[in-house]
Amino acid sequence: MTLDFERDGAAHLAGAAAPFLSALYALAGTLPPDRAGLRLHGASGLAALLESDALGAAAAARLGPTARPVRAILFDKSAATNWALGWHQDRTIAVRERVEVTGYGPWSIKQGLLHVEPPFALIETMVTLRIHLDAVPADNAPLLIAPGSHRLGRVPEAAVVAAVGRCGTATCLAEAGDIWMYSTPILHASAASSVARHRRVLQVDYAMEALPGGLEWLGI
Repeated sequence: MTLDFERDGAAHLAGAAAPFLSALYALAGTLPPDRAGLRLHGASGLAALLESDALGAAAAARLGPTARPVRAILFDKSAATNWALGWHQDRTIAVRERVEVTGYGPWSIKQGLLHVEPPFALIETMVTLRIHLDAVPADNAPLLIAPGSHRLGRVPEAAVVAAVGRCGTATCLAEAGDIWMYSTPILHASAASSVARHRRVLQVDYAMEALPGGLEWLGI
Protein backbone atom coordinates (compact mmCIF):
# COMPACT_ATOMS: atom_id res chain seq x y z
CA MET A 1 0.00 0.00 0.00
CA THR A 2 1.37 3.39 -1.02
CA LEU A 3 0.69 5.96 1.65
CA ASP A 4 -0.64 9.38 0.69
CA PHE A 5 0.20 12.32 2.92
CA GLU A 6 -3.21 13.99 2.69
CA ARG A 7 -5.18 10.81 3.28
CA ASP A 8 -2.88 8.84 5.57
CA GLY A 9 -0.70 11.51 7.17
CA ALA A 10 2.56 10.01 5.90
CA ALA A 11 4.56 9.67 2.70
CA HIS A 12 7.72 7.77 1.67
CA LEU A 13 10.32 9.93 -0.10
CA ALA A 14 12.66 7.31 -1.54
CA GLY A 15 16.26 8.50 -1.87
CA ALA A 16 15.44 12.11 -0.94
CA ALA A 17 18.34 12.32 1.52
CA ALA A 18 20.80 10.18 -0.46
CA PRO A 19 22.87 13.20 -1.63
CA PHE A 20 23.36 14.18 2.02
CA LEU A 21 24.39 10.80 3.44
CA SER A 22 28.10 11.55 3.62
CA ALA A 23 27.38 14.77 5.55
CA LEU A 24 24.95 12.93 7.81
CA TYR A 25 27.48 10.17 8.53
CA ALA A 26 30.11 12.81 9.33
CA LEU A 27 27.69 14.54 11.70
CA ALA A 28 26.78 11.25 13.41
CA GLY A 29 30.48 10.51 13.86
CA THR A 30 30.92 13.62 16.01
CA LEU A 31 28.14 12.68 18.43
CA PRO A 32 28.24 10.46 21.52
CA PRO A 33 27.67 6.80 20.54
CA ASP A 34 25.09 4.38 21.92
CA ARG A 35 22.50 6.95 22.95
CA ALA A 36 18.87 5.90 22.53
CA GLY A 37 17.65 9.36 21.57
CA LEU A 38 20.05 12.29 21.40
CA ARG A 39 18.45 15.73 21.22
CA LEU A 40 20.60 17.90 19.01
CA HIS A 41 21.12 21.63 19.44
CA GLY A 42 24.12 23.55 18.18
CA ALA A 43 25.81 20.53 16.58
CA SER A 44 28.37 21.67 14.01
CA GLY A 45 26.88 21.84 10.52
CA LEU A 46 23.43 20.69 11.57
CA ALA A 47 21.57 23.94 10.95
CA ALA A 48 23.07 24.46 7.49
CA LEU A 49 22.18 20.91 6.54
CA LEU A 50 18.58 20.94 7.77
CA GLU A 51 17.81 24.44 6.57
CA SER A 52 19.05 23.71 3.05
CA ASP A 53 16.44 24.10 0.34
CA ALA A 54 17.05 20.55 -0.87
CA LEU A 55 16.76 18.62 2.40
CA GLY A 56 13.95 20.79 3.77
CA ALA A 57 12.06 20.87 0.47
CA ALA A 58 9.47 18.29 1.47
CA ALA A 59 8.54 20.20 4.64
CA ALA A 60 8.46 23.51 2.77
CA ALA A 61 6.16 21.99 0.15
CA ARG A 62 3.68 21.11 2.91
CA LEU A 63 4.03 24.13 5.18
CA GLY A 64 5.10 26.94 2.87
CA PRO A 65 8.21 29.11 2.65
CA THR A 66 8.24 30.00 6.36
CA ALA A 67 8.85 26.33 7.33
CA ARG A 68 11.94 25.88 9.48
CA PRO A 69 13.43 23.05 11.55
CA VAL A 70 12.64 23.51 15.23
CA ARG A 71 13.86 20.27 16.84
CA ALA A 72 16.19 17.44 15.86
CA ILE A 73 16.72 14.07 17.57
CA LEU A 74 19.10 11.30 16.50
CA PHE A 75 17.79 7.84 17.33
CA ASP A 76 20.27 4.97 17.17
CA LYS A 77 19.03 1.46 17.83
CA SER A 78 21.98 -0.91 18.01
CA ALA A 79 23.18 -3.94 19.93
CA ALA A 80 24.11 -1.57 22.78
CA THR A 81 20.90 0.49 22.70
CA ASN A 82 17.74 -1.31 21.70
CA TRP A 83 14.23 -0.50 22.81
CA ALA A 84 10.56 -0.68 21.92
CA LEU A 85 8.26 2.32 21.88
CA GLY A 86 4.51 1.95 22.34
CA TRP A 87 1.83 3.81 20.42
CA HIS A 88 1.85 7.53 21.14
CA GLN A 89 1.64 11.05 19.74
CA ASP A 90 4.47 13.58 19.91
CA ARG A 91 3.09 16.41 22.06
CA THR A 92 5.99 18.57 23.22
CA ILE A 93 8.17 21.25 21.65
CA ALA A 94 11.59 22.61 22.64
CA VAL A 95 11.78 26.32 23.57
CA ARG A 96 14.53 28.78 24.55
CA GLU A 97 13.21 29.83 27.94
CA ARG A 98 10.19 29.44 30.14
CA VAL A 99 7.48 32.02 29.61
CA GLU A 100 4.04 31.44 31.10
CA VAL A 101 1.51 31.52 28.26
CA THR A 102 -2.07 30.32 28.54
CA GLY A 103 -2.48 26.83 27.11
CA TYR A 104 1.23 25.94 27.30
CA GLY A 105 2.14 23.29 29.86
CA PRO A 106 3.19 21.12 31.55
CA TRP A 107 6.90 21.90 31.32
CA SER A 108 9.76 19.39 31.34
CA ILE A 109 13.52 19.14 30.90
CA LYS A 110 14.80 16.53 28.41
CA GLN A 111 18.58 16.11 28.16
CA GLY A 112 19.00 19.59 29.58
CA LEU A 113 16.67 21.22 27.04
CA LEU A 114 13.44 22.95 28.03
CA HIS A 115 10.25 21.42 26.62
CA VAL A 116 6.59 22.32 26.92
CA GLU A 117 3.33 20.86 25.72
CA PRO A 118 1.59 23.46 23.53
CA PRO A 119 -2.07 23.56 22.52
CA PHE A 120 -2.52 20.53 20.28
CA ALA A 121 -3.67 22.77 17.43
CA LEU A 122 -0.03 23.86 17.09
CA ILE A 123 1.19 20.25 16.80
CA GLU A 124 -1.37 19.76 14.04
CA THR A 125 0.33 22.45 11.94
CA MET A 126 3.74 20.70 12.07
CA VAL A 127 5.49 18.14 9.88
CA THR A 128 8.15 15.62 10.93
CA LEU A 129 10.87 14.17 8.69
CA ARG A 130 12.60 10.91 9.57
CA ILE A 131 15.88 10.84 7.66
CA HIS A 132 17.32 7.32 7.46
CA LEU A 133 21.07 6.87 7.75
CA ASP A 134 20.73 3.07 7.67
CA ALA A 135 18.49 0.59 5.91
CA VAL A 136 15.37 -0.33 7.86
CA PRO A 137 13.95 -3.65 6.66
CA ALA A 138 11.22 -5.42 8.60
CA ASP A 139 13.67 -6.86 11.18
CA ASN A 140 15.36 -3.55 12.01
CA ALA A 141 12.59 -1.81 13.97
CA PRO A 142 10.76 0.18 11.28
CA LEU A 143 8.41 2.95 12.29
CA LEU A 144 4.78 1.88 12.59
CA ILE A 145 2.05 4.43 11.97
CA ALA A 146 -1.74 4.42 12.22
CA PRO A 147 -2.84 5.88 8.84
CA GLY A 148 -5.32 8.72 9.20
CA SER A 149 -4.80 9.14 12.93
CA HIS A 150 -3.34 12.61 12.33
CA ARG A 151 -6.94 13.79 11.89
CA LEU A 152 -8.13 12.56 15.32
CA GLY A 153 -6.85 15.48 17.38
CA ARG A 154 -5.28 14.84 20.78
CA VAL A 155 -6.01 11.19 21.55
CA PRO A 156 -6.36 10.40 25.29
CA GLU A 157 -4.00 7.67 26.48
CA ALA A 158 -6.94 5.39 27.29
CA ALA A 159 -8.22 5.69 23.71
CA VAL A 160 -4.96 5.09 21.83
CA VAL A 161 -5.32 1.32 21.38
CA ALA A 162 -8.86 1.68 20.07
CA ALA A 163 -7.79 4.46 17.69
CA VAL A 164 -5.01 2.31 16.26
CA GLY A 165 -7.48 -0.55 15.86
CA ARG A 166 -9.80 1.66 13.81
CA CYS A 167 -7.06 3.17 11.66
CA GLY A 168 -4.98 0.04 11.14
CA THR A 169 -1.19 -0.12 10.98
CA ALA A 170 1.32 0.64 8.23
CA THR A 171 5.01 -0.29 8.36
CA CYS A 172 7.52 2.32 7.16
CA LEU A 173 10.38 0.35 5.60
CA ALA A 174 13.34 2.35 4.31
CA GLU A 175 16.70 2.26 2.59
CA ALA A 176 19.61 4.42 3.66
CA GLY A 177 18.95 7.89 2.25
CA ASP A 178 15.17 7.59 2.33
CA ILE A 179 12.94 10.05 4.17
CA TRP A 180 9.59 9.30 5.77
CA MET A 181 7.52 12.44 6.20
CA TYR A 182 4.53 12.43 8.50
CA SER A 183 2.08 14.82 10.08
CA THR A 184 3.52 15.37 13.56
CA PRO A 185 0.36 14.37 15.52
CA ILE A 186 0.09 10.92 13.88
CA LEU A 187 -0.02 7.92 16.21
CA HIS A 188 3.21 5.93 15.84
CA ALA A 189 5.28 3.21 17.49
CA SER A 190 8.26 0.90 16.91
CA ALA A 191 9.40 -2.48 18.13
CA ALA A 192 12.87 -3.39 19.32
CA SER A 193 15.26 -4.36 16.55
CA SER A 194 15.82 -8.09 16.12
CA VAL A 195 19.22 -7.67 14.44
CA ALA A 196 22.55 -6.49 15.86
CA ARG A 197 23.17 -3.51 13.60
CA HIS A 198 22.59 0.21 13.64
CA ARG A 199 19.26 1.84 12.88
CA ARG A 200 20.14 5.51 12.87
CA VAL A 201 17.33 7.96 12.16
CA LEU A 202 17.58 11.74 12.30
CA GLN A 203 14.10 12.96 13.23
CA VAL A 204 13.42 16.63 12.52
CA ASP A 205 10.29 18.61 13.37
CA TYR A 206 9.39 21.52 11.10
CA ALA A 207 7.04 24.38 11.97
CA MET A 208 5.81 27.45 10.13
CA GLU A 209 4.37 29.55 12.96
CA ALA A 210 6.01 31.82 15.50
CA LEU A 211 5.15 31.10 19.12
CA PRO A 212 2.98 33.53 21.13
CA GLY A 213 3.58 35.63 24.22
CA GLY A 214 7.37 35.84 24.05
CA LEU A 215 7.97 32.10 23.69
CA GLU A 216 10.63 31.18 21.14
CA TRP A 217 11.41 27.90 19.42
CA LEU A 218 14.74 26.51 20.59
CA GLY A 219 15.60 25.57 17.02
CA ILE A 220 18.60 23.52 16.06
